[in-house]
Amino acid sequence: MKKRIERAIISGGGTGGHIFPAIAIADEIRKRNPEAEILFVGAVGKMEMEKVPAAGYKIIGLEIVGLKRELALSNFALPFKIVKSILKARKIIKDFNPQVAVGVGGYASGPTLKAATMLNIPSIVQEQNSFPGKTNKLLAKKVQRICVAYDGLDRFFPADKIILTGNPTRSDMVDITGKKEDALRYYGLSSDKQTMLIIGGSLGARTLNESMTESLQKIPAEVQVIWQCGKLYHNKLKEAVGANLPSNIKMMQFIDRMDLAYAAADIVISRAGAISVSELCLIGKPVILVPSPNVAEDHQTKNAMALVEKDAAILVKDVDAKEVLIAKALELLQDNSRKEVMSANIAKLGKPNATAEIVNTLEELI
Repeated sequence: MKKRIERAIISGGGTGGHIFPAIAIADEIRKRNPEAEILFVGAVGKMEMEKVPAAGYKIIGLEIVGLKRELALSNFALPFKIVKSILKARKIIKDFNPQVAVGVGGYASGPTLKAATMLNIPSIVQEQNSFPGKTNKLLAKKVQRICVAYDGLDRFFPADKIILTGNPTRSDMVDITGKKEDALRYYGLSSDKQTMLIIGGSLGARTLNESMTESLQKIPAEVQVIWQCGKLYHNKLKEAVGANLPSNIKMMQFIDRMDLAYAAADIVISRAGAISVSELCLIGKPVILVPSPNVAEDHQTKNAMALVEKDAAILVKDVDAKEVLIAKALELLQDNSRKEVMSANIAKLGKPNATAEIVNTLEELI
């Protein structure tokens, strides 16, 4: 019989792809039990130390870092930091006395989940990617359940522990039903033109930005673009192309209403981070994915291929994007039957109840 969660520890972070699922899980716990006490454990100096308190939750930081791929002095100190972090996590858990622990990936989740399992706290790992990281592979042996977003992860994890839930997503981001007209008005777009949405994450994606700047003159007036270029690139791009930017292209540093951007789009161009892919499955729009080459173990290509193999997305390699990306996007915009097939196929992969299923799993473990 399931019990309400009254005390939970959630650990991990480092990137938005880990932090936002963690916050979504916490929100679902609080929705079911507003009195629930939830404590986050993160890594000192990482973005969770800012984002988690902003979402209304308490967080404690561990002095933990990752293994650098090149020979670095900090690698020699890593074993000591891991032991110190496990001891600190053990004390945090003993003091807080949670009923359950959740690890979402990122530096802090390893020591925290290791300590939780040593103290016999029921624990789960939430793996966002189609190819798991080293930390989650190690933790899989000790935790009770592994909530995954893709088929085929029994290659890496014990099959009897796996639950295919999908990734937790922020419901306000993907609720686009009936919003098309409002969306076009909000972004100052025409209902007579097709819309391309380009999203490179909050910091931006250099390749997507370069693909756009190379192709500005090739985008016809009857196509309109919402181009989210990111914080790192906005000022430079404004200087470089601002004066010559055609009126049918809306370049912005950040998209504050992602739901309206998704609602306005006829096609989407995006990186292939796990949470972005999960959101794209839920909105059901045709998508071109350009995996980032700068992520561990080439996760993004593997995430993208999980969709491409089901004819639910088009993949353009990062190295080819400047030459072919916008041309492929314009071609897709004109191909209505291809768009319909891709929309139908990607929508089949959406898991709208992912967060609820993960919290159900936690409640069953108590």
